[in-house]
Amino acid sequence: MGKSSNGSRVQTNRQRTETFAHRADLPAEASHTTAMLLHYLEEYLDLKSWLIGVFLFLLLLDIIRNKNPSNFPPGPWYLPFVGNIFMQRDIKTIDKLVEKYGDVFSLHWGSEKTVFISGHNMVKEALVTQLDSFADRPVIPLFHKIFKGLGVVFSNGYLWKNQRKFVLTNLRHFGEGKKTLELSIQQESIFLCDAFKAEQSPFDPQFFLNNAVSNIISALVFGHRFEYHDENFQNILRLDTEAIALSGSTRSQLYNAFPRLFEYLPGPHQKIFANYVKIIEFVKEELRKHQEDWDPSNPRDYIDNFLLEMEKKKSDPAAGFNTDTLLLTMLDIFEAGTETTSTTIRWGLLFMMKYPEIQKKVQAEIDEVIGQSRQASMADKPNMPYTEAVIHEIQRMGNIAPLGIPKMASKDTVLGGFFIPKGTSMTTNLSSVLKDKNVWETPDTFNPGHFLDDQGQFLKKDAFMSFSAGKRACVGEQLARMELFLFFTSLLQCFTFSPCPGPELSLEGQLGFINAPKPYRMCVTPR
Repeated sequence: MGKSSNGSRVQTNRQRTETFAHRADLPAEASHTTAMLLHYLEEYLDLKSWLIGVFLFLLLLDIIRNKNPSNFPPGPWYLPFVGNIFMQRDIKTIDKLVEKYGDVFSLHWGSEKTVFISGHNMVKEALVTQLDSFADRPVIPLFHKIFKGLGVVFSNGYLWKNQRKFVLTNLRHFGEGKKTLELSIQQESIFLCDAFKAEQSPFDPQFFLNNAVSNIISALVFGHRFEYHDENFQNILRLDTEAIALSGSTRSQLYNAFPRLFEYLPGPHQKIFANYVKIIEFVKEELRKHQEDWDPSNPRDYIDNFLLEMEKKKSDPAAGFNTDTLLLTMLDIFEAGTETTSTTIRWGLLFMMKYPEIQKKVQAEIDEVIGQSRQASMADKPNMPYTEAVIHEIQRMGNIAPLGIPKMASKDTVLGGFFIPKGTSMTTNLSSVLKDKNVWETPDTFNPGHFLDDQGQFLKKDAFMSFSAGKRACVGEQLARMELFLFFTSLLQCFTFSPCPGPELSLEGQLGFINAPKPYRMCVTPR
């Protein structure tokens, strides 16, 4: 029965093949060869064979697609399809790769290539000397889902130029170039110090600092500040802090490598997206309130001015002056103006507790220049070189953006003798600049002397790139510098900070999207 059935099937196949050959009007010899080939394929290639064939085809395609161009930066061996996905991308791993491959090397993340650039000289070459070579941002799936290539941080081209110019102009108009901003920070310093005084036991300063720093940018963007006991605003700050911390996790980075796959899988990226939905709703509500009572003849803040610019630029939609861009630019500024500065101050208080002798020297300078009868002002800054040096050293050692935000080659570029094609993602290892052994006397030690000359005067350092450099440097740098000086000086004028009984304070950071100190509690003693 089996033989008969098999014979019938072979005969049917042969008839089908002959029919195909006849219909194709093939010569007899070609017809026979074709028939044999089709017969072989039908008889002997099962599902397993087809799968192997498809896999080998895709493998070949991946090898061809990801083949490095001539003279591309070297890097470790990578797996097909996934690249170096199993390799950690923390600073310690990057530093080891620098030792092996040099200041310019590459990694594969999924199917994307990323070039890492380390060391003061090479990073300066990339960001400053070749100013236009790495002026673009790559698509970072985790953030593209939220920001959609809009705003200031993640946009490119004509839209980015227009948005960046607008942000810089308005930061100067509503604050950086005016005495009103300094007064705003001084007033907020009073509220912050009062909040610290009200704490009767050891406490974590994180959300007090977040609220204080955020109030400065909120006043510029939204036109008002938020009370420290405002539960809704405190919740927004917590959601933002959580999202930023989660975005640096390994599991979240997997979303960047395989967004189509992880879009439908659980993981921290889903929590990030959920948090941002709530944060954007908060920003939308602020916008709605502005739209209700907007007076074009009397702009009060950043939102009002953007609404006015939307009217002016209706004929130029590519410039991005629309409601979607406004919401995401507001989110840009709000985030950048909160987490980075408040985290730096948290590092500062931690370092002061770890190095009480340095804290005493800062307080001695404060007592000599300012005293206890008035607040610090920006006019005091030139007369306080030691305090300024300590703040810079806090930024250097705090190292809150060790790998910066990825950039992208905007044209074919040669860097360090290596060829980097247009469109290649590039990451600057800012940590290697802030701890470059060729620049800093004691790169791994907290030492304010790095920023002091032989006469004890403040000394600028070219390798101080805490705000990055070049066209993609932090747009709020001047605001951040003002906040750091006034908040830090006010806190040390009012209090002495000391560790609480218990485990020794750790200087190990926890890396999310930014490098933050581990949560700690502190004791404050009014001076």
